[in-house]
Amino acid sequence: MTKFVKHASLRRLGTAVALSVGLAVPALAQEQLSIATGGTGGVYYPMGGGLAEIINTHIDGYSATAEVTGASVENMGLIATGDADLAIGLADTVAQAYSGTGRFEGQQLPMVRGLASLYANMVQIVALKDSGISSLDDLRGKRVSIGAPGSGTEVNTNAILAANGISYDDIEEQRLNFNETADALSNGDIDAGFWSVGAPTSSILNLATTQDIVVIALTEAQLEAAMAADATFARTVLPGGSYTGVDADITVLGIPNVLTVSSEMPDEVAYNVTKAMFENIAELQAIHPAARETTVEFSLTATPVPLHPGAIRYYEEIGATVPDKLRP
Repeated sequence: MTKFVKHASLRRLGTAVALSVGLAVPALAQEQLSIATGGTGGVYYPMGGGLAEIINTHIDGYSATAEVTGASVENMGLIATGDADLAIGLADTVAQAYSGTGRFEGQQLPMVRGLASLYANMVQIVALKDSGISSLDDLRGKRVSIGAPGSGTEVNTNAILAANGISYDDIEEQRLNFNETADALSNGDIDAGFWSVGAPTSSILNLATTQDIVVIALTEAQLEAAMAADATFARTVLPGGSYTGVDADITVLGIPNVLTVSSEMPDEVAYNVTKAMFENIAELQAIHPAARETTVEFSLTATPVPLHPGAIRYYEEIGATVPDKLRP
């Protein structure tokens, strides 16, 4: 993790001491940037790894590493404490952290800033074909993975269930990450699982190669109820063929994923990361197809919190109009 102010002052002090005693000044060590992502079975981790490679290759003096975490909720805490320099989070979780609502009631994190919105998650509810589960209401009384503790999946699951009159008292909830959810479904330890993740995702892809799966579609009324409860939800389509055996298009709830930093990040660093990412976006797309959605236009319409001034500098430099609501 980069302690920007302390590192800069120490470098200046070390250089001054070296010059005062006539010593050669060594080359400055690279600043280390930590990128908080999620579990290895989702999209955050490869996206974070791809961004790290872009930083390592295209920004002089900086080295970045993608870190495995519990995802969105945990990641906002890591930004607040300075234990991560960049973090990916679901738009609703990021908005709750910034405003001190929902999971962050009483612990507002006003330092959270956006650099860009990366892609939209799709909330995918998966069961095995022979489970008899074909609707959201069928989850009552079943063993259901609601997502890893501290993840955006758990936040999304709770919102969707609550909006449709289902509480955790109505199910046997299990808090599992993506890979654990897929394994538990395959082994018969749970009946259904929620994923809030870009599609296709490796854990469901792998599950579908060994088991016959179904993706549960919400009714129009259930979609409307969820969107009324959470303004960051929007309709999107899981294309048919995304997974083996899932042949038809399925309307699902989508929610943007946001690349965040702290307001304390120096403007120049935020500018360079934003610029390097967009100028080398093909390298990120080669890591995961979800990055095809990573555009300036998407960032300026989907980001739910103010942008960092360094990111605003880049957007304005290329001629984009930054909405007033995204200015700190």
